[in-house]
Amino acid sequence: QVQLAESGGGSVQVGGSLRLSCAASEYPASIYCMAWFRQAPGKEREGVARISHFGTTRYADSVKGRFTISRGNAANTLYLQMNSLKLEDTAMYYCAADLAVCGFEESVYDYWGQGTQVTVSS
Repeated sequence: QVQLAESGGGSVQVGGSLRLSCAASEYPASIYCMAWFRQAPGKEREGVARISHFGTTRYADSVKGRFTISRGNAANTLYLQMNSLKLEDTAMYYCAADLAVCGFEESVYDYWGQGTQVTVSS
């Protein structure tokens, strides 16, 4: 079992930056993909960014050029650097991991964190 814990959320003004972190309880070599999802009130959860075991990254069009996903040197930490934040980035952000595949579908991921709230205000 992989346990994930997000941190780094908070309140920021439009145009500001935040860095989210996700710590895995362990780093099995078998983790293939880690991702960030977000869910705004009244909306479905959506994939934001993902990174494979090989370091391949993908981003949702809505965050491309503003967000950067990366893994820490310890390999069991995932980051999401969020720059030029917009009002529409307000959401609960979740870290997810899977042992076999990558994707932006919720159903792909077997392991989820509890989420960290990001609020962007004008």
